[in-house]
Amino acid sequence: MSNIDLNLGRSEFGNPENAGNVLPESEAFELLNSWVKNEKLIVHMRQVAHLMKSYAKKKGYDESTQYRWFLAGLLHDADWDQWPDLHCKKIIEELESRQVDPEIIRAIASHGPRYFGVEPKSEMDKMLYAFDELSGFVHAYSLMRPTGYDGMEIKGVKKRLKDKTFAAQVSREDIRDGSERAGLSVEELIQFVIDNQPDALN
Repeated sequence: MSNIDLNLGRSEFGNPENAGNVLPESEAFELLNSWVKNEKLIVHMRQVAHLMKSYAKKKGYDESTQYRWFLAGLLHDADWDQWPDLHCKKIIEELESRQVDPEIIRAIASHGPRYFGVEPKSEMDKMLYAFDELSGFVHAYSLMRPTGYDGMEIKGVKKRLKDKTFAAQVSREDIRDGSERAGLSVEELIQFVIDNQPDALN
């Protein structure tokens, strides 16, 4: 993404009057499937959505909150496949036009602060940023292991993180920054992904 200017140029998203508004799950998946044709990207978005929901559940949040976290994860990269030069901007405008909760929209807007120019502030913002790159990295590691996620350990993931040639497109800087902003160690985040991500596609 480094060769494209994706800065959103604003820090406020959605209408406060739409707080609590969500897309029904069927409508969210209809949007996802109509915009995204890359199967690997769909897997990634579903995995991040599952991690977000699982984390909100772990924190004891109610089901409506869990679903808002799920939606932020599910749709965060919805425009990347067809409109990479409008990444984040197009999905934000789409969700604003559908009167979606601004909390969800802002989380999506802040999932890459050095690209979009929006700082993660809320817990939802920070966890989406923290899970995004790490989720993809751990999944890439699972694909090279004969047993996939089964038996995966933190030390194995960290060893691959040090290998800059492995999954080179994944930003180690964003993984480190995301963990710091979330107030969790990289090790804690890795373990959570290992424990929860395998269930994402079930």
